[in-house]
Amino acid sequence: MFVHNKRLQYTVRVAAPNPGLANLMLKQFGGPQGELAAAMRYFTQAVTEDDPGRKDMLFDIATEELSHLEVIGNIVAMLHKGAKGQLAEAVQEEAELVSLSDRSRQ
Repeated sequence: MFVHNKRLQYTVRVAAPNPGLANLMLKQFGGPQGELAAAMRYFTQAVTEDDPGRKDMLFDIATEELSHLEVIGNIVAMLHKGAKGQLAEAVQEEAELVSLSDRSRQ
């Protein structure tokens, strides 16, 4: 039913790693209003549609949403590339802050 073209529909460029922006983009990827949810909604509507023309249109839209998912996924991966060390340091710093906060409450 699907044919995967290995080229992205749009050119994706990222200037520098940015884990914070990547986390925001993950909401667009798989959040309640994200591309994955939209693709599943259109796909489900297509499966239950009786009219062949509308069914075909809904499948086309669902497929388009999947291509958006691929683009967003590539952006997230690029934003994380080279940032693993920065991310690990940020997690460590946050853990230390939580620990200090817990101690001050006691």
